[in-house]
Amino acid sequence: MPATLTKTKNRKTMDTHTGPLELHRETVLPEWVDYNGHMNLAFYVLIFDHATDELLDHIGLDESYRETHEGSVFVVEAHVTYENEVMEGEDVAVSTQVLDADAKRIHLFHRMYKPGDADGETIATTELMILHMDMAERRSAAMPEAISARLLALKKQHEALPRPPQAGRTIGIRHK
Repeated sequence: MPATLTKTKNRKTMDTHTGPLELHRETVLPEWVDYNGHMNLAFYVLIFDHATDELLDHIGLDESYRETHEGSVFVVEAHVTYENEVMEGEDVAVSTQVLDADAKRIHLFHRMYKPGDADGETIATTELMILHMDMAERRSAAMPEAISARLLALKKQHEALPRPPQAGRTIGIRHK
């Protein structure tokens, strides 16, 4: 059964927004809960993917762009941290911070939290490296100038934000 997506469009203008973007909210569905009684890890990734789609729409890499320009994006690397449980029926929100960007790449950070508590407890995070693609050639390609300009303006605004402590982490067992 396909999940019902609940979106919140909170389109703050890029020239006045000073914090991470808050473009996406979603409710944990019953079919997303696993045998441990909390949301299964796959659905954290799904929610983060929906938040990524919201950012892409926000900067102009939307469905219309994909259809008219034969361009899209691929996630080429992802790192997720799980910090707190989420249960069936709970609402979550995702903030988005552009850590870096260039002509072909977007380095994103998403933070999941409870709506209305953006400064509160982190539920999960994901850090993504996204590559812009020419779908006709199936190769990486530069984004159109207008989209790149919007993205770089957002990156510049987000440079003033603190770097999330989870960004750039590696996985491993720490030996003493």
